[in-house]
Amino acid sequence: MNLYIHNTLTNKKEQFTPHNSQNVNMYVCGPTVYSEPHIGNARAALIGDLFFRVLKEIFSHVTYIRNLTDVDDKIIFESEKIGVHINDLTTDVTRIYQTNMLKLNMLQPTHEPKVTDNINNIINTIQKILDNKSAYISENHVVFDMESFSSYGSLSNKKSEDLIDGARIKPESYKRNPKDFVLWKPSSHDSSGWDSPWGYGRPGWHIECTSMIKSIIGNDATLDIHGGGNDLIFPHHENEIAQGSCCSKSDYCNYWFHNGIVLVDKKKMSKSLGNVILVSEILSEVNPIVVRIALMSAHYRQPLNWTEDMIDNSRNIYEKIISSLDMVDSINEEKDSKFFEYLCDDLNTPNAIQHIIKQARDARKDPSILPKLRYNCRLIGIKSNEEAIEQSVKDKIESLIAKRELARKNKDYSEADRIRDTLSGMNVVLNDDPSGVTWKIKH
Repeated sequence: MNLYIHNTLTNKKEQFTPHNSQNVNMYVCGPTVYSEPHIGNARAALIGDLFFRVLKEIFSHVTYIRNLTDVDDKIIFESEKIGVHINDLTTDVTRIYQTNMLKLNMLQPTHEPKVTDNINNIINTIQKILDNKSAYISENHVVFDMESFSSYGSLSNKKSEDLIDGARIKPESYKRNPKDFVLWKPSSHDSSGWDSPWGYGRPGWHIECTSMIKSIIGNDATLDIHGGGNDLIFPHHENEIAQGSCCSKSDYCNYWFHNGIVLVDKKKMSKSLGNVILVSEILSEVNPIVVRIALMSAHYRQPLNWTEDMIDNSRNIYEKIISSLDMVDSINEEKDSKFFEYLCDDLNTPNAIQHIIKQARDARKDPSILPKLRYNCRLIGIKSNEEAIEQSVKDKIESLIAKRELARKNKDYSEADRIRDTLSGMNVVLNDDPSGVTWKIKH
């Protein structure tokens, strides 16, 4: 089955055709690790995860790259603000982000590069751009020369007069043209920085992604798919295209996808409004798979309005699905072409979810549907009851059950009842029968 992607570059839905069907590659912009990830970060990661899952169903080998930006002005400002060393800040935030993504059942990317591990690659990429006369050195900065790249603006479809990032800000003295942007900037020695041919400094934001992509797929290779939030189209992704085109002999990327923002009660998330939803906070209150379903409830190119009603609806959907999957102990998988067709249609998750809901309802009367339901849930990362339980919790439950059985064997019924009450408080439902004890989680 063919995959169709709404390509931001052409502003139309196109059939995806990779350069090499034996080695498909995709890059999705990850977070800047200066603060805990919010639900918008989770949505961007989920869309990348879903495309990765679909691609793996079609192609034999898929390379999925999701970066971690751990060098940035925001990081420096935040570390100074809270009085924490930069390395400690980025390490803690990275750990939280990765833990949250695992809880949301995101597949591990093939590569998860950090900027700090790629400084030499970044310096080499900048040097290539300089060698190709597409950048210049000014006041200890390396600056991309916009006059060298006539196709700038093709992704965002912006006119020339709109192509200045921060157009109302007085242009920096080291720029020949206000449209030019920084590839390398000087740093003080008490701040984050590295030695380079142009002095002690650090990379500009945009060059980081370009360099990490090229270091993995090859300098003269073309990226198949690039994704991220639609707030990155300009200037970040436009700048990536310019840099990538001017440091190699190939096109930079053929297909681009961009997800819409997450609103909270129809308002944009902001610290000033106090409505920023951190992933760790929502996961402390809501089943991670329920959150995952909620993130899939709207088409990825549209804004997602985060409300309590949406969470409640996603919870109801999850319970319907799981109650059907739990009807039997073991379910083989069977590919569902109709469901897969929805996903191949530019990730039409709303239709895919409705399809699963109907399957879960029909499976109560016709258990033969269960293998397809199982396949569909696995494909989009909806875990069954058993799968959704963290191993540590599972081990604890089984340990308590073993202790209860021992108490019953020793006729210590008060202890057995106490353990049963403990398990009940964990929403564990026990079923005692002659063959042994079985259990499940009540939602």
